[in-house]
Amino acid sequence: MASIESATPASTEPLRPRSLAARLGITSVPRTELQRRYTQSGSRFVKIMGADVHYVDEGSGDTIVMIHGFASSLHTWNRVADELKREHRVIRLDLPPFGVTGPLRSNSGEIETMNLPTYRRFIDTFMQALGISRATLIGNSLGGLISWDYAVRHREAVEKLILIDSAGFPMKLPIYIGLFNSALVRVSSPWWLPEVIIKSAVRNVYGDPRKIDAVTLRRYVEFFHGEGTRTAIGKMVPTLDFKDVDTDVLKTLKIPSLVLWGAKDRWIPPAHAAEFASRIPGAKSVMYPGLGHIPMEEAPERVMTDLRAFLGTNGATASGADGVRYAPV
Repeated sequence: MASIESATPASTEPLRPRSLAARLGITSVPRTELQRRYTQSGSRFVKIMGADVHYVDEGSGDTIVMIHGFASSLHTWNRVADELKREHRVIRLDLPPFGVTGPLRSNSGEIETMNLPTYRRFIDTFMQALGISRATLIGNSLGGLISWDYAVRHREAVEKLILIDSAGFPMKLPIYIGLFNSALVRVSSPWWLPEVIIKSAVRNVYGDPRKIDAVTLRRYVEFFHGEGTRTAIGKMVPTLDFKDVDTDVLKTLKIPSLVLWGAKDRWIPPAHAAEFASRIPGAKSVMYPGLGHIPMEEAPERVMTDLRAFLGTNGATASGADGVRYAPV
């Protein structure tokens, strides 16, 4: 199919050299600066749990809510959202403590720990604040876990469920996340975390790192270096233990569901795709050869083929004898 043309305005501002202190992560990027650089034409803010939550609301029709993964932002959906908003109302948000939103803070100003119970309160409040009574959820990685957990808790509020390289099953944390289980890293990272480490982590989530452009890399770096984000991540990572997550409850879901996965995902094992598909009744699964952990960002045109089919035919997609369809390269 033809390549997707992004309707999201790309910044024409040239990439300015970062100071040595910025490159080493000695300084942080102020929230006001992140807002100036990374809000879009459809950007809005809503006060949730004391934070100004950044989201984009575009298009009209049936509502789709997109939820990104760990250390990502709503920008990961840019090219897919540009297509879907032609026929749907598409809402995507920056989860705390990431993107423009940044950390949640208590009344005393202390950074909140973003564990699953906190994310439950957050996403429930966000949906209520925007008056979303029913929607299709599309979640990637951590956003996938938040999405299917929401579907389990609010069955009548979810029309369809799409999981892209979703978290939920027990796994060893990727090395770039697991670093924050070290007390030394948690203490030092707010004051020193070289951008070379962040760039290496971003390249690691792509099946083909050559596809990452300089603007995308800079965005990931500046969000990770955003004011308060590293402290929040240090508090969050020790809570990321999926051994106690009840995935058997997925067997009770009666929602049209689609599981998409990059076969070269180095962060969450591709075998987890079959685990999700086997538990969710009637779920279909598509495996993308050559793609990594964020296929919708790495190859949006390939993902859009399956999204269009699923959203347009009430979940009827072709699959192989093993229940998994292997998408062409």
